[in-house]
Amino acid sequence: MCDCEQIKALSYSQLLCRSFATPATNSNFSVHPEIAARTPPYGKLVRNLTEVRRVLGTQGLTLAEKILYSHLDNVEDALGGRNGKIRGEAYLKLKVDRVAMQDASAQMALLQFMTCGLGGTAVPASIHCDHMIVGEKGADVDLPKSIEGNKEVFDFLESAAKKFGIQFWAPGSGIIHQIVLENYAAPGLMMLGTDSRE
Repeated sequence: MCDCEQIKALSYSQLLCRSFATPATNSNFSVHPEIAARTPPYGKLVRNLTEVRRVLGTQGLTLAEKILYSHLDNVEDALGGRNGKIRGEAYLKLKVDRVAMQDASAQMALLQFMTCGLGGTAVPASIHCDHMIVGEKGADVDLPKSIEGNKEVFDFLESAAKKFGIQFWAPGSGIIHQIVLENYAAPGLMMLGTDSRE
């Protein structure tokens, strides 16, 4: 049951102000690293959105704009000095929270990443081996045949994933779309994903 007196004490602007959920701040609670890698950085997003509000003033924002703008690399550079003319006018430099790659495109992405000489990814990432599985006669026949035919690729992806701290979803674990939805999707998250269209 709500306390009506507390609600009456809130200003009109406080009632209209909506933002992201914020995580609990109980210092006795520790989060498993795998769960932490799957949780959007809500504190950072709220700080960025506060900066967006400072720069834009009272300009109304859609939910999509709030999510996009909270992921800006530099709020002042992207939004400042535009007199509210952003929609369709500005290029936004965004920082994503996660990257998901499917097996066919992950090969090139990893080869390019390896040339950078970095020890790991800047954001949590995952590789999903589903696109190189050919479906013709059913999973019992097609999965082993596809694994055998693409063994070198799958072995490369798995070893690169281990080396760089990237989560690896082996052939047969499922379709990238469903795995991402079940394991990584969260309100306010911005994910960069690779997929294919034949």
